[in-house]
Amino acid sequence: MGLMYRTFLEGSVVYACGKCRTHLATDEYVLSRQFQGKYGTAYLFHQVVNVMQGDEQDRAMTTGLHTIKDVLCSKCKTTLGWIYVKAYNDDNKYKEGKCVLESKLLAEAH
Repeated sequence: MGLMYRTFLEGSVVYACGKCRTHLATDEYVLSRQFQGKYGTAYLFHQVVNVMQGDEQDRAMTTGLHTIKDVLCSKCKTTLGWIYVKAYNDDNKYKEGKCVLESKLLAEAH
């Protein structure tokens, strides 16, 4: 396997993995702060970096059935949230391709 390069972000707020501080997203990538995750508040991002994706799975969520992939930190492999692959309800189609990260699993990088 080749070298894994990590992307380092700049911005007024940079969100990082709470365990290893690997950069994940900036404040400019946030679409919504009104999501609920397993551990409470979660953020919807239109883009994230330095993550790996798990296998597709169907999951029943508060807004209905979705096909998702878990999102893991590329450095420490901590599960941080999920990416929406498919929304079965038309009202939720805007989530497809977007990533939700759990706020309790994030840290602000400096």
